[in-house]
This record gives sequence, C-alpha cells and structure tokens, in this order.
Amino acid sequence: MISHVTAVSYGPALSDDDLRQVRGALAAAGLAITDEDTAGDGRYTVHTAECTTSEPLTDAALAGLRKAVSPAVSAGFGTALVPDGLRSAPRKLLLMDVDSTLIKQEVIELLAAYAGKREEVTAVTEAAMRGELDFAQSLHARVAVLAGLPAAVVDDVRAEVSLSEGAAELVAAFKAAGHAVAVVSGGFNQILGPLAAGLGLDYWIANELEIVDGALTGRVLGDVIDRAAKEKYLRKWAAAEGIPLEHTIAVGDGANDLDMLGAAGIGVAFNAKPAVRAAADAAVDLPYLDTVRHIAGV
Repeated sequence: MISHVTAVSYGPALSDDDLRQVRGALAAAGLAITDEDTAGDGRYTVHTAECTTSEPLTDAALAGLRKAVSPAVSAGFGTALVPDGLRSAPRKLLLMDVDSTLIKQEVIELLAAYAGKREEVTAVTEAAMRGELDFAQSLHARVAVLAGLPAAVVDDVRAEVSLSEGAAELVAAFKAAGHAVAVVSGGFNQILGPLAAGLGLDYWIANELEIVDGALTGRVLGDVIDRAAKEKYLRKWAAAEGIPLEHTIAVGDGANDLDMLGAAGIGVAFNAKPAVRAAADAAVDLPYLDTVRHIAGV
C-alpha cells in the first residue's frame, strides 16, 4: 500500500540550504519525493513536495512523520505535512479564530482601553492564551471592567480593528474555489458581525456583550465561547456542509483554540503561543494569513 502526503514548506525566502534541510528530513522520515514545485509572490516563498511512503498513512503514522520532520523548522520557516486527501478534497471547511488571527488586535484590550484598564486586561489575556487561566473565568473578569462604558465605544473599537495581512485574500480564495469559511471567537458579536458580513463568511459566532440602557453592563449573555465550544462548532458546521472532519482546516493562536486545532483535519498555529505551536500540525510564523491557502491546497 502506498500512501501520499504533501510537504509544504514556506518562509520569507527559502534558500537552497532550507530546501536541503527539508529533503533530508523527509528522507529520514521515510518519505520519498516524487515531484517538487516552488513559487513566490514577493512576500514569501512556498515549496511543495509530493511524497510517498510504503507504510499506511494512519493518523498515528502521520503524527510520527510530522514529529520527524519538525527539526527542519527554523525561525520564520516551516514545513507542514498534509495528507493528499485533504489537499485534493472537492470541498473543505476553513475555521479560524478571530483575535490575533483573522484580525491583528485583541478586541477586549481595545475595549478595556476606554475604561483605563488596558494593561491590566492585556496581562490577563496573555495568561489565558498561554493556557494558564480558565478562559471563561478570565473572560468574565476582563469584561467586568467594561461596566458603565457607553455602548458607543463598540463602534469606536470596530473602527480600530484591522484584518491580518492576507486574511481577505485567504477567505476570497477559499470562497472562489467553492469551500466553506467560518470563524469562531472568544470575542464579541457586536464587533464580529459586520466583519463577517463584509467578508461573506458562511458561519460565525462569538460572545454577546450585554448592553442595557445604552451602556455595557460588564457581562456577557449566554454560554461563553471557549475551547470546547470552538470544537463543537467545527463539528457542527462541517456536518451541516457535508464535509468530513478530515477535510477541515482550523487556524488559531492561543490555548482557547487547542481543541479545534486537534479535531480538524489539519490544525495550523498562526504566530501562536509556544504551547499551541507544539500541539498544532503546522505552524506559520509569518505575518501573512494567506499562507494557509497553500498548506490546504487552495
């Protein structure tokens, strides 16, 4: 039985030494390269190598191959091993985190600045993203400092939000190819809704800030969108689209994303915390989110 996998290497500029590292790591992992191609767009270079192995490509075998190849990764340069079944799938689901992934900012920190609590909230956010705090508890504590702020600050913060480099291009490429695109966020619907509509996303969900008499109450409504909820929506939306879970791609940066990264066909850490990079199937340490389209074969 021959199993196939694609090695996708990416970096600001892939040198001959980089490619020798990749080839050597693949060979050491028992993968034989059958075809190679390199392309660049001036921001980063992508090298794809079609590989075969004589061993059945089970999940455990793929995890072992990824571990074997990981020493070839250097600063700003990564290699992802992707089953050809995912890359060639006729329909895929891309699910992304929002704060520090789809967008450059952490919305809770922008809101907290209006309450004069930005530094305090930033410290809590960073600890939560490293996995040192329970996300739901930390969210309630951070939102509490917003109590009394006029609801108009939400509009001000929305104007401060900017997409990550390549985010619009990534969404457009997936949509043009007929794939589904969704986002799930520990942030807030009031910010995400207009953003999702503008991008033409198929699904989106976040937390709902409670607003009473034109002011934030310092509370969120309903269940918190935590790491378990993110995985739940990955499975729910994939099922709704009739897309097998192994044909899904999840992208995130913090501990709140770990469950969906683990459940997806491939989980991509985007400029992520160390624990997330270690757990993900692939890590992108470039500022360009559209790198993910090359990993997914879109």
